[in-house]
Amino acid sequence: MGEIPETTQSARTEGERGVLFGIAAYALWGMFPLYFHALAPASAAEILANRVVWSMVICVAAWLVLGDASWIRPLIAVPRRLFLLVVAAIFLAINWGGYIYAVTIGNVVETSLGYFINPLVLVSMGVLILHERLRPMQWTAVGIGVVAVSVIAFDYGRPPWIALTLAFSFAIYGFIKKQVGANIGALASMTTETAVLAPIAAIALVWIEWSGRGTLSHDPPWHGLLLMASGIATTVPLICFAAAARRVPLTTMGLLQFLAPVLQLVIGVVVLGEHVPPVRWVGFSLVWVALTLLSIDSLKMARKRSRDRHARSAIGALS
Repeated sequence: MGEIPETTQSARTEGERGVLFGIAAYALWGMFPLYFHALAPASAAEILANRVVWSMVICVAAWLVLGDASWIRPLIAVPRRLFLLVVAAIFLAINWGGYIYAVTIGNVVETSLGYFINPLVLVSMGVLILHERLRPMQWTAVGIGVVAVSVIAFDYGRPPWIALTLAFSFAIYGFIKKQVGANIGALASMTTETAVLAPIAAIALVWIEWSGRGTLSHDPPWHGLLLMASGIATTVPLICFAAAARRVPLTTMGLLQFLAPVLQLVIGVVVLGEHVPPVRWVGFSLVWVALTLLSIDSLKMARKRSRDRHARSAIGALS
């Protein structure tokens, strides 16, 4: 038996690290309901404002440690890119606010639905905005997804607004970030987005405290520390995600992303005791069928691209 080339072993090790980073990122995001639930009696607005302000503090501290501000001038030099990040910040705030609001009113299960249907929304946006052509299995998945949301809406007696808000806001946020491209790193991007939101969040915090509705300075010290820790809770998963995205294929990240809503669903039902009627479980099951089809289609395409690359490499080596 021949020895495995060192480069192959190194690539495999990097891939394994990437998977671990990805699991860490999505597991932390999946456990957010427990963290936000522990922040009671703080309101959703107070939690959101704290999250933005303390995330900005963490970002600034990180750049001070790194001692690198070289990313700022190129960003300002391209107004379109800066504008896109401002718009992304708005949709990020909508997503964060909707998620926190859902947790504070005891509707964690619907947040998991939002992130389950997010990939279906992204595929639909590709058709509507980028005029992409879907493959048959993708069309089938989207169709089943529409039926699933209809079933859940029938059970609720209304559209699942929280789930739809989370799914569409995060899809639009992701779409905008894709337009920005790889020209700006994850930390620089988050710093810019939180810098856009931080002044409004700071004013909101002052007003909440001044009006007597705040809990940052009125409750036991540990509560204030938990609120301040929202900056760390926000940045750590992002760093893990960025580390994973550099090391593993997009298809792997696509499969790992379902870990977060699965954990949210389990936490909502098992830990927080939310009731899910049978009809709603039918809707969730249809969503999972749609996601399975999308995943199978994605894996097939990834394998086809890999075979095509190897074939081109072989032809190039022979020529």
